[in-house]
Amino acid sequence: MFIEISNVHKQYGDKNNHQVDILKDINLGVNKGEFVSILGPSGCGKSTLLSIVAGLTPASSGEIIVSGKKIDKPGKDRGMVFQQAALFPWLNVLENVLFPLKQEMPKKQAEAEAKKQLQKVQLSKYLSHYPHELSGGMQQRVAIARALAMNPEILLMDEPFGALDEQTRSRLHEQLETIWAETQKTILFVTHSISESIKLSDRIIVMGTKPGVILKDIKVEIPRPRHEHKKEMVELEEYIMSYLKKEIDKVIREELADESTH
Repeated sequence: MFIEISNVHKQYGDKNNHQVDILKDINLGVNKGEFVSILGPSGCGKSTLLSIVAGLTPASSGEIIVSGKKIDKPGKDRGMVFQQAALFPWLNVLENVLFPLKQEMPKKQAEAEAKKQLQKVQLSKYLSHYPHELSGGMQQRVAIARALAMNPEILLMDEPFGALDEQTRSRLHEQLETIWAETQKTILFVTHSISESIKLSDRIIVMGTKPGVILKDIKVEIPRPRHEHKKEMVELEEYIMSYLKKEIDKVIREELADESTH
């Protein structure tokens, strides 16, 4: 396996200093070049798991192995794309993508690489634009180009399209699929959208909550492009929903209980 997540457990202290299990006994293997979505309701720890793989958050126990090496800090082999684009507002599009490359290669080479990645996300005409001049979808494309510019082996994406409207999201799905097919990157993609996970993934990891555990590892065998197989997509969505319904109901009950105590 290219990525091995072994017996990962994560606890946080609550406001009363009680240890709360966020993730419990997470075991997952990901092959090189695979597109794997991590799907689950709010609070199931899917973003925490991605952060542990990124090396941004330590696991309480267990380990992450990438290409035979144990992960305990961020590295160039893993590029991260967050829900918010997290661009520097004082830098233009080209400068934002150039920023992480400055220490890695000569200026001319870095600029050529940044322009190459911006061309992949169809933003070559916007090099001198600043983040506030771009739509949310365009900002996320800059963030994806910035992550790709470092040529990571793994792309970690934490609900990158969650805040976007449906039309923009659909277009970015197509662009991401094209980039993945061209680059053969290994992608771990966190989402709460069943349809999004089906459209994009080779495999879907369905998580339950309190604590976060893996309920189901589903191989998506629907041929690509998926939009040509809507019947199969709907059937798979209903199947996944049958696993998630209890978990979503659990989250709603807990939220209602919390409100009633305030």
